[in-house]
Amino acid sequence: MKAGTYLFGIFALATAVTACAPTAPSSKESVKKETKAEEAGLKIDYEKYQLDNGLTVILHEDKSDPIVSLATVVHVGSNREKPGRTGFAHFFEHMAFNDSENVPKGANRKMIPELGGSRNGGTWSDGTIYYEVVPKDAFDKLLWIDSDRLGFMINTVTEPTLEREKQVVKNEKRQRVDNRPYGHTDHVIRKALYPAGHPYSWTVIGDLEDLQAATLEDVKGFYNEFYTPSNVTLVIAGDIDIEATKEKVAYWFGEIDAGKSVAPIKPMPVSLDSDITLVHEDNFARLPEIRITLPTVEQYHPDAYALDMLGELLAGSKDTPLYELLVTEKQVAPNVSAYHSAQEVAGTFTLRVRANSGQPLDEVHALIEQGLATFKEKGVTDAQLTRIRAQTETAFYEQFESILNKSLQLGIYNEYAQSPDFYTTEIAQINSVTTEDIMRVFSKYVLNKPAVITNFVPKGEVQLAMDIATKANVVEEQIIEGAEKEFNESDNVVFKRTKTKNDRSEPALTDLPAINVPDVWQHTTKLGINAYGIEDTELPLVNFSMRFPGGQLLDASGKEGTSALLADMLFEGTEKRTAAEFEQALGLLGASVNVSASKYDITLRGSVLAKNYRETMALVSEMLTMPAFKQADFDRIKQAQLTNIKQSLSNPSRTAFNVFSTKLYGDEHPLGIATGGTLTSIESITLEDVEAYYATNIKPRGSQYHSVGAVNKASVIAALSSFSDWSGATGSLPNLKPAVTSTDSRVFFIDIPDAKQSVIYMGKLLPNAQNDDIYPIEYANTSLGGGISGRLAQTLRIEKGFTYGAYSYVRGGPYHSAFIASSQVRSNVTKESLEEFKRLVGDYKDTFNEEDLSVMQNMVIKGNARAFETLRSKLRMLEEISEYNRPSNYVELQQNYALDANLDEVHRVIEQYIQEPAMIYVVAGDGNTQREKVAAFAASLDSPLVELDIHGAVL
Repeated sequence: MKAGTYLFGIFALATAVTACAPTAPSSKESVKKETKAEEAGLKIDYEKYQLDNGLTVILHEDKSDPIVSLATVVHVGSNREKPGRTGFAHFFEHMAFNDSENVPKGANRKMIPELGGSRNGGTWSDGTIYYEVVPKDAFDKLLWIDSDRLGFMINTVTEPTLEREKQVVKNEKRQRVDNRPYGHTDHVIRKALYPAGHPYSWTVIGDLEDLQAATLEDVKGFYNEFYTPSNVTLVIAGDIDIEATKEKVAYWFGEIDAGKSVAPIKPMPVSLDSDITLVHEDNFARLPEIRITLPTVEQYHPDAYALDMLGELLAGSKDTPLYELLVTEKQVAPNVSAYHSAQEVAGTFTLRVRANSGQPLDEVHALIEQGLATFKEKGVTDAQLTRIRAQTETAFYEQFESILNKSLQLGIYNEYAQSPDFYTTEIAQINSVTTEDIMRVFSKYVLNKPAVITNFVPKGEVQLAMDIATKANVVEEQIIEGAEKEFNESDNVVFKRTKTKNDRSEPALTDLPAINVPDVWQHTTKLGINAYGIEDTELPLVNFSMRFPGGQLLDASGKEGTSALLADMLFEGTEKRTAAEFEQALGLLGASVNVSASKYDITLRGSVLAKNYRETMALVSEMLTMPAFKQADFDRIKQAQLTNIKQSLSNPSRTAFNVFSTKLYGDEHPLGIATGGTLTSIESITLEDVEAYYATNIKPRGSQYHSVGAVNKASVIAALSSFSDWSGATGSLPNLKPAVTSTDSRVFFIDIPDAKQSVIYMGKLLPNAQNDDIYPIEYANTSLGGGISGRLAQTLRIEKGFTYGAYSYVRGGPYHSAFIASSQVRSNVTKESLEEFKRLVGDYKDTFNEEDLSVMQNMVIKGNARAFETLRSKLRMLEEISEYNRPSNYVELQQNYALDANLDEVHRVIEQYIQEPAMIYVVAGDGNTQREKVAAFAASLDSPLVELDIHGAVL
């Protein structure tokens, strides 16, 4: 469950709505509404009404897939907390996923995945949300679970449960804040920008001492004050019958006690008299970062939309003044960003630069001010606004692609803008912003205005901070052996049951929905491009990708990363257009395109409105067939890649994974070299190397093109005619010697000084992804580590409180696949966590029984009901077909295997492929406190402990 300033991008627009809301209908009135954004043509039918207890309900029928989504929006975020009790909204979100009076212990987390669904929740400054998607046969069970959580959970909370969730939330904070670079930035900014007691003067996850001090009385008081039906919007979307659903909602939610109403919170904007400049030496950062945070306006304020667009115009593209000056011309940083965040109580505008290694931040700050002065002088053009509006239109449709997104959007709009169809107002507001509006808000809120300026610099490099910076107040947690309270949860807790009129026992499943796998067409063009497609006209969008086999494996030895540099260089202009002109052309079409390199391929992916698909493909053709390849651009891209690699070395999780890969595949094997190259290999690459790779490997014949969306086969084939002046064959994957896992030891340790968590990876090599047993291995892993209901997460998080999450998975590949299990655990339980990994994996076969098999079958088979809902999921299916030469009905074949596999078959797979004695362990943690304990674990395996540096070299 996420805690942060915003919950997730899929409803970023909804959390940033900024105009006055329309008048809401009267409380008991049922409103049927067909809404549409007139400019875009999107239509969402819904019905909104209110129960007698005050619960607002929104229903949306969408029968395109046999699934149902529920979103419960509770209008309470960290802005409702009190000093000394911070982090409560997020903490209570965790508590709400535990027991309730009529639902079995643990069912909230376990049952929904086991029914083939997905579930989660999140908290941000202004609210909390719970959301699920299930196959429609589990709809009644979902109503039972969700209604019990809202109305009948508080009596089941016990001291042991309270203590367990404290440890889980503290682990989340360590993972998201304490054990990652720049993690304390939000805390520092909030304390400086907002006066003591302001609702935004603390972070969403809160302070550890407040969390530890939480009592049962605090939890119950918070629930009784804010978890009342009148403070909640419930959205149900998907394959439902409206009238029948109304009856079900009344049955399950209607008898929840109304409670007291919650008074609305009023805006509390802030201002600064002068700059506040702060510095923090970050234990994990490798690069200096400056953030300039300015106070602005709350959501719904008329100025917020112009401020949103201002961020894009200052730094969102290659032709913006900050990008041109800091990235292209002066090359002090690989990127720059500017963005506006309008929330319920106040807003901020942020300028952020993570500079190159060793770059003084005084110089960066001066360049930012110079860029802002340039913007004041040059202003904004109508063409730039047109581009932003076009991109917004595409993004707007993507917000509503899945029924979960629809549920989230409708709920957020209703709860914070008092109308589910507030997006019509949003579109109007976006389209009404003028160049004059942009310049007015720039002058009013940004130019020469006081700000909080944070300087986060690598530890020991405080000289890089601005001269006027003073030390920020950051309190680092000390992980002390045995400091955490012990807890022992009982399954036989006695609690007071609420009297109810309705029978609240578990409802039965309804009929199993039919699974419809989309039809796939295939075609090979005259140029030899292998095209795959799925036509889907639900939204006027197209997602597409084009894959060139080879990737990093075709890089010359010692020059690994050449393909990654090429992927970036393709965005640096063509023979016809500069980089800025090309980016503008894409933007005017509302298209987004990115190119990435992996070990096995270079892949271009994009999305666009269907009406602009043909023109977008013409631009893609131009990008791929006539790149500019200028030396100045290459020098900058190369420096940016070196900067990114240096920064990645500060991330304990990334460091552990890279070293794990090296030991898994063998120290000298190409598959063990970090994707994107190393500092040494990147330094050796020239522009000529990139051009040679391009000339040899980026060719049409043998490439794979995929499209999903509102274009038919004929339209795709016609669009691919844009590539008519192109010829030749792509590279092919090289013959590699078999990988051999390191035999130096089974346990490797990387010292990360003062780490609050230890990162653990364990795993072994498997056959390649085309082997007939790969899907059986994936299937067998489901109950071990395939999600929160798996044994790893249930033990290490739910039972022990050691971690925020623990999972295992199969990582496929054309040479070798790999079984990988991982977690980030509290530092002082590193050895205990390793022992649990060993036990759970080692005992898996002997403890996997018929009941486990039945649950696993249910999860996998029913999960396919939602496997092809979005364009992205369909695109992934096409890429799987083309990359591994799978039959177009491979999903049906996999489902048949899941239906037919018996216990002996699953035992065979576990015994053959998931044997713990064949696995290695890599641990990245604090050497002073954990080295000896990890050595003791290694000794229990009759293995020496081998210590490595962050690059994987033996110390």
